Amino acid sequence: MPFVNQPDIALPSARVRRRLPPRARPAVASRCLGAGFVYPFLFIYLHNVRGFSLGVSGLIVATNAGVALLVGTPGGATADRYGAKRTLAASLALLTIAFALFPLVRAPWHAFALAALVGLANGVFWPSYHALLAAITPAHRRHAGYALQRVSMNLGFGIGGAVAGLIAASARPGTFTTLFLIDAATYAAFLALLAVVPAGTPQADEAAAGDPDHKVGYAAIVRDRVFLALLGLNIVFVTAGYAQLETLPVFAKNQAHVSERAIGLVFLVNSLVIVIAQLPLTRLVEGRRRMAMLALMTAVWAAAWLLVFGAGLWLSAATAAAVIVVAGGVFAIGECLQGPTQQALIAELAPDHLRGRYMALSTSSWSIGWIAGPALGAFVLQQEPLALWPAAAALCLAAGAGGLLLERRLPTTVRRTPGEVAVTLPPEPDPDANVEPVSLEVSR
Repeated sequence: MPFVNQPDIALPSARVRRRLPPRARPAVASRCLGAGFVYPFLFIYLHNVRGFSLGVSGLIVATNAGVALLVGTPGGATADRYGAKRTLAASLALLTIAFALFPLVRAPWHAFALAALVGLANGVFWPSYHALLAAITPAHRRHAGYALQRVSMNLGFGIGGAVAGLIAASARPGTFTTLFLIDAATYAAFLALLAVVPAGTPQADEAAAGDPDHKVGYAAIVRDRVFLALLGLNIVFVTAGYAQLETLPVFAKNQAHVSERAIGLVFLVNSLVIVIAQLPLTRLVEGRRRMAMLALMTAVWAAAWLLVFGAGLWLSAATAAAVIVVAGGVFAIGECLQGPTQQALIAELAPDHLRGRYMALSTSSWSIGWIAGPALGAFVLQQEPLALWPAAAALCLAAGAGGLLLERRLPTTVRRTPGEVAVTLPPEPDPDANVEPVSLEVSR
């Protein structure tokens, strides 16, 4: 999950939209308005443009995740109490303001303050967004809904990253101003489209009033040990997987001497692979064991990081860029396996009246990974850049093995991704058929 958590620009295909109910489509379409203009170049902006050290830049990026972690649990409760749609709208307004102000950064404390504001918004954004999408999508179609979200997100993100690579130049700070202002505008557009999205299920207080047996609060969730174990695995997934996409650009530029344009191409290829492969792989995971798919994801990610390691060790400039571009595409295959698997599993584990809180804790696990990943990654890069990628690969494989061990503790009803729901109607009677009368004898 990126630092900026962009909405995206690409609209999904009609074939994919048919997999979702009509009222879910505006929610997914509203996720297609932005572009990944900022994420691939944020580290470069902080380090190469503003002159902050790698360690300070890593801490700034981690601040977003740290604040998101602190506000995630109250953010989930807010979504349950006041409605996911209202909470989502407030977070979008904050994101618009924060990224519009990023070009004004001159000192580290400026960047820390804005990263904290982004973290505040993201801590509320993700639980409310996922709760809203889950609320307006039937359970047997949620994996398709989350897959469609990922397709639109990554197509927009990849196109944005490629265009940003043509715009951004470390020697011209004004080019980064353009990126931040475009990013802020996408959040404003997302907020405008949110008006056509339905509000979803009743709020937590209404559900509790209708059923006195419903327990509202995080105490009920703490007793769900399977869910908590899944969150622990996700922390490792993010730390060793997604979060290292933050350190990849600065490693590629400073260690492998890859240009900004080539870095943008890495993210474009990553996103295009997701757009092309996500829907076929979504159909592939239907009916299959979810934890096995997550274990396969970690193996794919480990292979991607070993490619990056090889590029930095033996190659430079254009040849290194080519291998890192391939690594970005390989990493995308793992993302395609995770997309329709994990978030839908969490949505199925969550009771309706606690869904916002479940999604908040899920978001918090992402935040912990985003805190640990960039901070640890930047530290390792500063000490021994090449050591980062084998270590990340090993952590990915360990997390995949842990997921296989957790599988036996999952409820049997959620161990596999649902397939298409087939409705079989009884055959119509043949009007020409002779129907023999049936006599019933009742013995006394």
